[in-house]
Amino acid sequence: MDPVSYYVAFNEVGGIGPARIERLIAACGSIEAAWRARPAQWRAAGLDDGLIRALQAAQARDPGAALARVVRAGILALCREDARFPAALTTFDHAPALIYVRGMLIADDDRAVAIVGTRNPSEYGREVARQLAGALAGAGVTIVSGLALGIDAIAHQAALDAGGRTIAVLACGADQVYPLRHRALAEHIATSGALVSEFPVGQRPLPALFPARNRLISGLAQAVIVIEADLGSGALITVDCALDQGREVGAVPGSIFSERSRGTHRMLRDGAHLITTADDVLALIGMPPTAQPAAAAQDVPDDPLERAVLAQCGSTALDIDTLAELVGATPAVLGVTLSSLEIAGLVRRTANGAFVRSTRQAPRGV
Repeated sequence: MDPVSYYVAFNEVGGIGPARIERLIAACGSIEAAWRARPAQWRAAGLDDGLIRALQAAQARDPGAALARVVRAGILALCREDARFPAALTTFDHAPALIYVRGMLIADDDRAVAIVGTRNPSEYGREVARQLAGALAGAGVTIVSGLALGIDAIAHQAALDAGGRTIAVLACGADQVYPLRHRALAEHIATSGALVSEFPVGQRPLPALFPARNRLISGLAQAVIVIEADLGSGALITVDCALDQGREVGAVPGSIFSERSRGTHRMLRDGAHLITTADDVLALIGMPPTAQPAAAAQDVPDDPLERAVLAQCGSTALDIDTLAELVGATPAVLGVTLSSLEIAGLVRRTANGAFVRSTRQAPRGV
């Protein structure tokens, strides 16, 4: 039987986390042997009587059936023995033995940055999250966050708008969504990135699960960047996890008058990297700076409206109505202009129909 079946079966027995799985495998020789072991062996691995009774009851169930339930839910279960298991999640103590994935993880996800912060950002924080996540995603960085309200959701959406990849780490089963208002966002992430959890299918979100979720957010990333966080923010738990895991940490400065910035300013005081641009983050993870294509004179449009549109378009996607208001044109007229700029390769349309500045231009003569 596939070893992942036994990991799934163990994971459905409450109270057996990564540390206990490690001890069980060390005592019994393999995950299958640990599942088929007797109480004396489990006791030798440090399990208490309550867990031993739970495991005895669970042994009557078929591990293959447990895995089949995961597959029917459209979810991929990955254990440590699987070559597809993220290498980043094997580099720290008591890393997860099993993760559940809805969507797809790819090799390029090893270039990942976590962006986290307050659930109640200021407009400044919102714009910083949009621009930073969008620019990083456009540079080929996978954006990792926790699907929470505020900075998390903004970072996920900005990565999607930039045509990039994003991973949402959940404090519930991979078949669940929390908060429920982010169901549409979660579905979008699953189609072009991944939802990741280490909790069994069907597990509802519980407060006690969020710290473990935060350790996976930092574990999947090369660096953790915080945008607006008060001193008691859960984002700072993610920072603590990142430091324990040997990840880089950075913070975006905010207003000295804002409680939302007390946590990030303390991070900066304590030695976190100062982050003001995407290039600051790319330098942290050893990637080259973003391309800054200074358009040659012949690449600057002669048409005033086209120049106005390009002046407004950046790494943050803008819909046609917002652009029309900014440049003082009707959506109908602007649509023609945007089509011309698309053909020229100066702007591109995102998956949800908004527009961003393109760094690649169409060949001459198109």
